Amino acid sequence: MPYRFSTDTNDMDRPRILTWLAENSYWAQGRGRDIHDRAMDGSLNFGMFDTTSDEQVAYARVITDGATFGWLCDVYVDDAVRGQGVGIALMDGIMGVLVPMNLKRIGLVTADAHGLYEKYGFEPLEKPEMWMARMNPAH
Repeated sequence: MPYRFSTDTNDMDRPRILTWLAENSYWAQGRGRDIHDRAMDGSLNFGMFDTTSDEQVAYARVITDGATFGWLCDVYVDDAVRGQGVGIALMDGIMGVLVPMNLKRIGLVTADAHGLYEKYGFEPLEKPEMWMARMNPAH
């Protein structure tokens, strides 16, 4: 595969990622630069890059305390490379970082990629009635 995986935040193409998320994703429409930068700065960042052009082709981040819990979010694969195994390679790399942490729980929310995440052990919540969320009406 002509792609490389990176965990180096300095490798991440912040403007490109912001465009993907704020303009193309269903979960982060309209996200502003300040929120985007703070989110990246407070997370583990993961990217896939074309080895020929070094252009970023996928992104994800994980919010974690590094000991008990992680939250996988903002997973995005550029339309131009979807169906080429980039999402699988990205998840392989992410899990290669997270599994050694021995976290008790890694959560995520997805509307359309259940099959991909199931390959990595994600499953519907056992007791969804125990989970709650506080939503900010301004978002």
